[in-house]
Amino acid sequence: MEASMNRQRRRRSDRVRLKRVYTRADIDGIAHMDSMPGEAPFVRGPFASMYTQKPWTIRQYAGYAQAADTNLAFRTALAEGAQGLSVAFDLPTQRGYDSDDPAVSADVGVTGVAIDTVEDMTRLFEDIALDRVSVSMTMNGAVLPVLAAFIVAAEESGVSGSQLRGTIQNDILKEFMVRNTCIFAPEPSLRICADVVEYLSENVPRFNALSVSGYHFQEAGADPVLELALTMANAREYITTLVERGMPADDVCQRMSFFFGVGMDFYVEIAKLRAARILWSDLASANGATSDRARALRMHCQTSGWSLTARKPMNNVVRTTVEALAAVFGGTQSLHTNGYDEAFCLPCADASRLARDTQLVLQHETGVCDVVDPWAGSFMMENLTAEIRQKALTMMAEIERLGGVVDVVESGWVREQIHKSALDTQAEMESGTRAVVGVNDFMTGCNEDPGEPRTVDGQRVRVLQTQRLAHIKARRDSTRVRDTLNALTRAARSRDGNLLELTVACMRARATVGECTRALEAVWPRYRIGLPLLRDHYGPSLESDKAWQDACHAVADVTTRLGRAPRMLIAKLGQDGHDRGARIIAAVLNDAGFAVSTGSLFASPTDTVQLAEAQQVDVIGVSSLAGAHNDLVAALREQLTVRGLRIPIVVGGIIDHASQVALERSGVAACFAAGTPIKKMVPLLAAIAVAFAEKHVADTHPFHEIA
Repeated sequence: MEASMNRQRRRRSDRVRLKRVYTRADIDGIAHMDSMPGEAPFVRGPFASMYTQKPWTIRQYAGYAQAADTNLAFRTALAEGAQGLSVAFDLPTQRGYDSDDPAVSADVGVTGVAIDTVEDMTRLFEDIALDRVSVSMTMNGAVLPVLAAFIVAAEESGVSGSQLRGTIQNDILKEFMVRNTCIFAPEPSLRICADVVEYLSENVPRFNALSVSGYHFQEAGADPVLELALTMANAREYITTLVERGMPADDVCQRMSFFFGVGMDFYVEIAKLRAARILWSDLASANGATSDRARALRMHCQTSGWSLTARKPMNNVVRTTVEALAAVFGGTQSLHTNGYDEAFCLPCADASRLARDTQLVLQHETGVCDVVDPWAGSFMMENLTAEIRQKALTMMAEIERLGGVVDVVESGWVREQIHKSALDTQAEMESGTRAVVGVNDFMTGCNEDPGEPRTVDGQRVRVLQTQRLAHIKARRDSTRVRDTLNALTRAARSRDGNLLELTVACMRARATVGECTRALEAVWPRYRIGLPLLRDHYGPSLESDKAWQDACHAVADVTTRLGRAPRMLIAKLGQDGHDRGARIIAAVLNDAGFAVSTGSLFASPTDTVQLAEAQQVDVIGVSSLAGAHNDLVAALREQLTVRGLRIPIVVGGIIDHASQVALERSGVAACFAAGTPIKKMVPLLAAIAVAFAEKHVADTHPFHEIA
């Protein structure tokens, strides 16, 4: 126990370090100390009364395969205490593909609801009063057709744009940094973003047109300072872009909200949210905003998905509760709490209900709503708030020195900073200096049954959506569809006209999400994103760790036997743009002695097999965080067979037990669920590689020969 406690005390290695004791001297000279809630710089909250008159909004993020399934989940959530809706779209929808497109067949309906048409959107919100219930939509790359479908569906149900309330994320810059569901290059993407803001300002005035996200930075590995700095740097870029187009700064700033992740570092997360409000108040003022509404930061928060563990999943209930409490103490306006089973599957009904009830307990049983900003005046909290603010400002200045947000995106600087932070965290967990109960410490009982996972029959969803699309296309006026799509293409090429206004016309004519995207692709080709490999960062941080050294020796032994390093390709198949796991594994294996190849995001099985053959690899590793691994790996195996190749496949990521069994029965060499220690994976991968290479030494394929 003593060793575990010492390890816990040594767990932090990022930019914020807590002192053991704080005194009055730690708050000397802090400018915001005498501020009040609802007053600039709003460190104590954007509203004077905060939760004492109205608690934060319980807004659970959800999307289940078909629109009708999600509609039922939404109506159930509203009946059981949810106060707002947040839509999770499937990956093909987010990437601007229709469900009948063969390129995305494995991903349809798997991680969210499939939306192809206005009719799908109508089914999604059937019997939900859109003039009374606010709706948040996590949509960025395909924001034009999806938001247009929502506006038209509401209009046709009798709800005008002026009555709609909610938020569209529309934060395209962060997609180039972490989440990767962008479709077009930064410049046209910023134009789309700005057109959305302008159109909503004039036609849907109660809808927030931009939700600047820090959540995805944290999930990708950023520490709290990096998360905050990148979020505010992106916000600054949006203000500049919109003000240059002629929008008043007050109008721009009051139409923006923020979205932050809240992890397990309790005090730091609270201070981060308080610091964010100071930074935004100063940033808005510096860019010309004068009204309190424009300068007061409003935020949604979500508890960390990355902190959840597949082992001892019921411990995740505790983690989520602690994170939710940090969000509340930090002053969030709405909150999503994660299900305890999300480390290995889509949340089941019981997990979703418990996550929602967690917020209801906090609101109605604990008294946390009775006092506004209870941490105000704390020696520790006020010092920490000021420290995080200053460190975020320093990093924002560095981004400006490097040329601004677009430049640091295109140079890869942002992705490298986040990747380094993720690797540092992984090294802490592997070495045990960052304790995770049930994963690297307090392991008793860690084999408990996680319960029956929620699964989606993606093939059935795909068939039904394809039938619906065919029905819509058979009934619509094809000339009208063609004319509206051509107008959209001309506007993209000429820079004349508002792209959202033109897309609304397309969706009224019953164009599809995929058709609108292709109309823009005629001018702007899809943006390609690679998986850059960072070398010699992870290994040195574990040079004194015996288990890591043993893993490296195992790879060295294989290298000696083969006369070359074992070769491995790390692949991301389908529409899953989450690259944290893939890039970490690639960097770790490289530092352990493998010769590692990485493809690009959104690779097809055919692309992956071609690259594997060209690179002469011994193992293909598939990283999956989006649930489509069974179909994608089956397609990958088929392509290997077509080419007469027998390269072993391993799969890692968010994989439930049933999928692991099915994959291994199908011939997959190994499955590594989330939380598997990397230093245990490395020797096994080396053994798989050498077994393949030695077994096929006489094969006719040249890359099966031993150098």
